[in-house]
Amino acid sequence: MKRIILLFVFSHLLFSVSAKVTLPKFFSDNMVLQQQTECRLWGTADKNAAVTVTTSWDSKAYQVKADKDGKFEVTVQTPSAGGPYNITFAEHSSQSSSLTSHLLSNILIGEVWLCSGQSNMEMQMKGYKAQPVEGAMEAMLESADPQLRLFTVKRVASLTPKDDVAGQWNEATIATVREFSATAYFFGRALRRQLGVPVGLISTSFGGSACEAWMKADWLKAFPQVQQAITEDDVKKLQQRCPTALYNGQLSPIVGYGIRGAIWYQGEDNIPRYEFYAPLLSRMIQGWRDDWQQGSFPFYYCQIAPFDYSNIDWAMYNSALLREQQAKVETMVENCRMAVLLDTGLKYCIHPRKKRQAGERLAILALANTYGVKGLPDFAAYSSVEFKGDTAVVAFDRSKEWVYFEHGTTSDNFEIAGADRVFHPAEAWVNRNRVYVRSAEVKQPVAVRYAFHDWVEGDLMHDGLPVSSFRTDNW
Repeated sequence: MKRIILLFVFSHLLFSVSAKVTLPKFFSDNMVLQQQTECRLWGTADKNAAVTVTTSWDSKAYQVKADKDGKFEVTVQTPSAGGPYNITFAEHSSQSSSLTSHLLSNILIGEVWLCSGQSNMEMQMKGYKAQPVEGAMEAMLESADPQLRLFTVKRVASLTPKDDVAGQWNEATIATVREFSATAYFFGRALRRQLGVPVGLISTSFGGSACEAWMKADWLKAFPQVQQAITEDDVKKLQQRCPTALYNGQLSPIVGYGIRGAIWYQGEDNIPRYEFYAPLLSRMIQGWRDDWQQGSFPFYYCQIAPFDYSNIDWAMYNSALLREQQAKVETMVENCRMAVLLDTGLKYCIHPRKKRQAGERLAILALANTYGVKGLPDFAAYSSVEFKGDTAVVAFDRSKEWVYFEHGTTSDNFEIAGADRVFHPAEAWVNRNRVYVRSAEVKQPVAVRYAFHDWVEGDLMHDGLPVSSFRTDNW
């Protein structure tokens, strides 16, 4: 009899455990939810179970029923920034009289940003081997901030969409910041200081990844250059360069998590395929926005920094052509801006040390364009050229503070060409927001280029920010 009773009790406990609400890893203690929005929460329970979700900020209880597969989803209303709060998930199964609950604690309400890309976004504050992050020690010593929360999605390439990711929410401390994306951290730190509200950062990146890997197969149908017949062997062989593989493994599971916007630092892997990068990235942004169903949320991205590609596989390509494609994207996509990094590169290393500049320049764009902070500088951009005799006069948009050269009154980064299409080094000087370019070798110029090479040290500036490399021709 005792054995029968024990077996019954053990079976009942087993059922109760199996019926307990299970949530994706990103719905957990320490998470940040986007403020003042209808926020989606989802998970699994016993099939057809009744689930009650109670939010402590308003003591409101939301009722939902799991489907035949045990999946459920509920939308809760979040308040203005604040916390910490709790959320309770209580389940009552029709197959059992037991009631189980799942408590999430230390939840903050604030601003949430998705951070994605390849190695320069993934690069942790501790740096890579023999490749440090400039100012990392000072940043880590000042990093303790319980109002800044960090979540890193672990690397996964997959043939099919995953339901969950590996990772956990952490408060910003020396130990957690050391292991987190440096670019994303500096971005989030700037938002924390200026906005004074909790900030949550979700970093989902993979070093060496292609833009195509972060896109659904349907989106790639518009690009016949991209392989579409993907197999498990392709994923194993190509990993982060396999089309759709990172969307399936690292993005699809978190689609729908409430965010304010996204930041992106990627492009080096696409240099050999630069010709269609602008429409490719534009389609990726559109696809992400469609999937999130939050309208045209802000999308800010870094232009890749200069680097000497002459010793790697795609040395025959000029990476300035990829930078040119990146610059086009902000003119093609609404609510989308580019942070220029032309003055932050390293000739001998593809991973620049100046991650603070990358993160803070992304933050400048977000603060000015998303949060309406006044008084911030802007990135001037090439707009037009006029030829007057032997001199080219180059004009710029967003240049009300006037352009200037960082290291003196002239620059060595300009070239000029005549009808023969042969470029010659040129002298350059500035008058307000115009750059004048001339060479004794070119009597009748028809084209100008600025910093249009793999490796350059950008020196044309506007209000403390660099101007992108550009060309006036399409040769």
